[in-house]
Amino acid sequence: MTADLSVRYLGGPTAVIEVGGLRLITDPTFDEPGDYPIGDRALTKTMPPSAGPGEVGPVDAVLLSHDQHPDNLDRSGRAYLGGVPLTLSTGAARDRLGDPVRALPNWEHVELPRPDGGTLRVTGVPALHGPPGTEHLVGEVTGFVLSGSGLPTTYVSGDNASLDLVRAIAERLGPMDVAVLFAGGAKTPLVGDAYLTLSSEQAAEAARILGAPQVVPVHFEGWAHFTQGRDTLLPAFERLGLADRLHLLAPGECDICGGATPHTPRCGASDHRRSP
Repeated sequence: MTADLSVRYLGGPTAVIEVGGLRLITDPTFDEPGDYPIGDRALTKTMPPSAGPGEVGPVDAVLLSHDQHPDNLDRSGRAYLGGVPLTLSTGAARDRLGDPVRALPNWEHVELPRPDGGTLRVTGVPALHGPPGTEHLVGEVTGFVLSGSGLPTTYVSGDNASLDLVRAIAERLGPMDVAVLFAGGAKTPLVGDAYLTLSSEQAAEAARILGAPQVVPVHFEGWAHFTQGRDTLLPAFERLGLADRLHLLAPGECDICGGATPHTPRCGASDHRRSP
């Protein structure tokens, strides 16, 4: 790995990732706190975003884990998709949203041209948004792996709750240099007491499985159905002796992960730091 990757955490599942001269954003959510209906129930947002769509700046692509839940794509996020050149997501999202969404099936990839003449490969990887057998309830979700010559190999989990899938991804595409993990131990009555996303303990175990020396959690605060968060992540990583891997960012904060090349991120955050 010779280049840096920067992550600006905006809150919830939303982060701006800069790598290889390209800017990507995960699961755009920009709505204000409140109740957001989903079927006959509602999810409650408890924190405002640290930046609005106009403050994010131009991006080259959206990495959308799924479109069917308002904590991953809200009303403002849907409007935001209309102004970006490419959104990579599930086949179901493509069917529901149309252009500019492009379905990226598991283990297939697209190559995004980089300003330096190289490419950034984005590979779709499997995700399970709950325990096995609940796919018909929670819907289709996906994750992503970013890679390229001289770039850190980076796993973006999306709303995945399966460590078995993490193992499969690590075996096929790992080890990873950076892992952006959707944590929070999300729970709703839809699947009883089961987790819909990684718990803090599972996130730490995922980091170990992936071999990722640098881990950026997202999707761990800002919604009432997240059962774990900032206060449980560090202890979980400490118990596995992995605390030095954890980049636990505040909303709006930007961090630079890995690499050896001097680099200044264009993330626009008022506070960014370089981790060892």
